[in-house]
Amino acid sequence: MIVGLGRTDEELERATAIRSLVAFYASTPSYRPVLEVEGWEDLQPELNALSKSGGWAEMANLVTDEMMGTIGVLGTPEECATQIVRRFGRHADRVCAYFPGYEVSDELVADVAAALRAASEQRPRGS
Repeated sequence: MIVGLGRTDEELERATAIRSLVAFYASTPSYRPVLEVEGWEDLQPELNALSKSGGWAEMANLVTDEMMGTIGVLGTPEECATQIVRRFGRHADRVCAYFPGYEVSDELVADVAAALRAASEQRPRGS
């Protein structure tokens, strides 16, 4: 799971670096089926062309907040944990959180792990 994690406005702003990673993934032809599920398949060729011409900043600008929030999660440790458990709680018993392109403190990682544990314990089994 691509995670944009922070507590302060400054940390959350740095965490929006996940937008660039979403753009990179979405630029690859093999990711087109993922985009098709959400109706974003027309964006893939444009992102692919930009990647080949070095238009990395333009690519990130094409990723909407909706795309970023559908493909990843962004927020405080508690917000991210709630989103992850809501999406995957009945389908997974483990989560691999990926914090790409920005620095995350050990404290924030520990906080999100604790929040995930708490959120998963509150969710009824099978729901």
